[in-house]
Amino acid sequence: MILLVGTTGSGKSTFARRLFKPTEIVSSDHCRALVADDENDQSATPDAFELLHYLVGKRLKRGLLTVVDATNVQPEARKSLAELARQYHCLPVAVVLDVPEAVAAERNRQRPDRQQMGAHVLPMQRQQLRKGLKRLREEGFRQIYHLNGVEEIDAVENIRRDPLYSNRRDDRGPFDIIGDVHGCYLELVELLAELGYAVEEEPRLDERDLGVRVTPPAGRRALFLGDLVDRGTASPQVLRLVMSMVQSGAALCVPGNHDIKLLRYLGGKNVSAKHGFAETLEQLAAESDTFKNQVRQFIDGLVSHYVLDDGRLVVAHAGMREEMQGRGSGAVRAFALFGETTGEIDEFGLPVRYNWAAEYRGRAMVVYGHTPVPQPEWLNGTIDIDTGCVFGGRLTALRYPERELVSVAAHQVYSEPVRPLHHAQIAAETQLTAQQRHDEVLDIRDVTGKQQISTRLAHSVTIREENAIAALEVMSRFALSPKWLLYLPPTMSPSETSALPGLLEHPAEAFEYYKRQGVERVVCEEKHMGSRAVVVLARDEEAVRRHFGIVGEGFGKCYTRTGRNFFTDANLEQAFLARLRGAFTAAGFWEQFGTEWVCLDAELLPWSAKAQELIKNQYAAVAAAANGALPQVQHVLEQATTRGLDGSEALLSHYTARRTAAEQYTEAYRRYSWPVHSIDDLRLAPFHLLATAGRTYFDKDHQWHMETLRTICAADPSLLLATNYRVVSLQDPAAVESAIAWWNNLTEQGGEGMVVKPFDYIARTRRGVVQPALKCRGREYLRIIYGPDYLLPHNLERLRERGIKSKRSLALREFALGVEGLERFVAGAPLREVHQCVFGVLALESEAVDPRL
Repeated sequence: MILLVGTTGSGKSTFARRLFKPTEIVSSDHCRALVADDENDQSATPDAFELLHYLVGKRLKRGLLTVVDATNVQPEARKSLAELARQYHCLPVAVVLDVPEAVAAERNRQRPDRQQMGAHVLPMQRQQLRKGLKRLREEGFRQIYHLNGVEEIDAVENIRRDPLYSNRRDDRGPFDIIGDVHGCYLELVELLAELGYAVEEEPRLDERDLGVRVTPPAGRRALFLGDLVDRGTASPQVLRLVMSMVQSGAALCVPGNHDIKLLRYLGGKNVSAKHGFAETLEQLAAESDTFKNQVRQFIDGLVSHYVLDDGRLVVAHAGMREEMQGRGSGAVRAFALFGETTGEIDEFGLPVRYNWAAEYRGRAMVVYGHTPVPQPEWLNGTIDIDTGCVFGGRLTALRYPERELVSVAAHQVYSEPVRPLHHAQIAAETQLTAQQRHDEVLDIRDVTGKQQISTRLAHSVTIREENAIAALEVMSRFALSPKWLLYLPPTMSPSETSALPGLLEHPAEAFEYYKRQGVERVVCEEKHMGSRAVVVLARDEEAVRRHFGIVGEGFGKCYTRTGRNFFTDANLEQAFLARLRGAFTAAGFWEQFGTEWVCLDAELLPWSAKAQELIKNQYAAVAAAANGALPQVQHVLEQATTRGLDGSEALLSHYTARRTAAEQYTEAYRRYSWPVHSIDDLRLAPFHLLATAGRTYFDKDHQWHMETLRTICAADPSLLLATNYRVVSLQDPAAVESAIAWWNNLTEQGGEGMVVKPFDYIARTRRGVVQPALKCRGREYLRIIYGPDYLLPHNLERLRERGIKSKRSLALREFALGVEGLERFVAGAPLREVHQCVFGVLALESEAVDPRL
């Protein structure tokens, strides 16, 4: 925050406009004009400054450079702005424009809008300015630039914008981030070797020579999280090693609270010899003054924390809240060194630390130490890697961006901890991770109200408040535990309406759509008339606990596209999942993919397995009514025709056609219905292998998915149904005609039709992602959707006017959310971030889109 300080007429506004962007300047005159239509209306000053403070606060909250253009000569005016800078952890800078009173007075005389200003105003402001110059530093302004006179002010040609020391966003690593060392030199050398660093001790040529050289692996650097000293037996050796690495560019380092304590001592301050500091003093006693001075300069030059890799990574000794990242203030430095305490004392007499990571919601990964933990655990994108080496634990490093943990065991217990290192270990009977325990309860505020969900495929997806309310009703009353819901599949749009006689949908329109989008190959998959099902399956219940944090709910789930349990019979579900797991085991899937779990997108047959009540109450009721009434109507009309009554022949023809349509309608839904008494009556047709431990398969083409799943289906063909498909080149007319003939054959035999997909799972054009799939349903199947009489001429023509634009938009947004949610889960994101996407898909389902499409 840059505060321009100067009397009226000192040239502050001209100075600001010349050197800063218009959006960076918050002017008191402009604020006065906004609230009163007159920038000289002094009666509007209170409201104007209220607006000024509001705008300054909003900019500082976002970390934007902000120039305050006001006189700012009064200490109370500066005080409130300095408090805003402290509130948002921003550095306050004062630029004083000091011109002679005569110059300011002449400038004011040349401005018509300043003619009403009293003669006393300028001398008073001048006096306040002179007094204020002595107070600026004690008021908290870190840097003060006093431009004395018009020539000095006019000589300023530009403002050099230096990033804060903590800003290393352009530094993308990769890094090996190392936790608290505490003088454990042997373990540090061992860990560096494990990470691929070569450590060589060399004879010291002079007093300034550190006597050690470290060669890092190609392209990598170490990053130390501080607390290099105290408690261990070799703090000077650790310092030499780390200082040498930082000096050579092989490492970065942030300070720990123990390091700062040593800095204070080396700077001549009185420091308590507690908490292992006495051992460090004893070890340093044998070192030269030159080395001690090097240590003092090294620690004094360390920065509280770093923001790296375009803001994706933050490192600090004790952690860093989101609003403090990349900021500079005493509070930021204190938090980086010590974290935050609750003010309470635990049973060991130690302060209780506030668990800031439980509330962290930042985009950046935060890696920290300070508080020893039995083992590193991810929590909301943060991880504590201080595993208490000096207390007999381990020295741990995190490889970034790989997220791989590497550690070595302590050679001995160098210091007995006041609080036992394993005091916080989780009870053996639960063994849930910190993230899993935290995810036991989700916050309703994350899914209510209007939301903007950022996705990789569609940038931002908007969820309206009214849709969120509908989804909340389903999710809270009917859905499974959110821990099972990794993914909800998207809706699917039909192809454009066909103009062919007696048809509403035809493959030609689907092929033409993809051809227009620049897609050269498509995959045509037979469409099974079942119910969409997502299957999450693990090798055993222990794998479910490890990966999903679910205990006592079996080794898998099969759920509907609205997140509800597919099976109402728990025994049938367990039998189904056991058979499915047996097939994956027999096919060697777990070993081949190096995983303990899998997520599948599939169709579960028969349709009646889930839709039995729907069939009974809707389809069967219509068929029964039609087949009961229409034969009688037809009989009466036949008699009327025999008697030669006017119009009876046309009516007979019409109702005969309706009776035939009703019979075809009955046959259509019955074809997809059969009783389900046991597992032998079910068939599962998987068509997407969505994810396994550590990865998703959206980068694989649809042919890969089909062939991979065909191998699994072969392991249990009585349960698993391999989907028939064909790859079609849209540039080959013969291949297109052959695919259309295949569709004709499928639909004439009573099949539902086919789904046409781009060959690549995710196909893009310059305009964005194309439709992930288009369904092309057969003539008889559509009777179920549109009713028995939909092919009668007047009905068909009306249906041809159906619009698919909204359906297409819905399909793309749900597809983007589905991919995003599953990718977040695989990347280890908190459940609330995964659930946000799943909930979003469910919310979009309540949009006003024709469900028959």
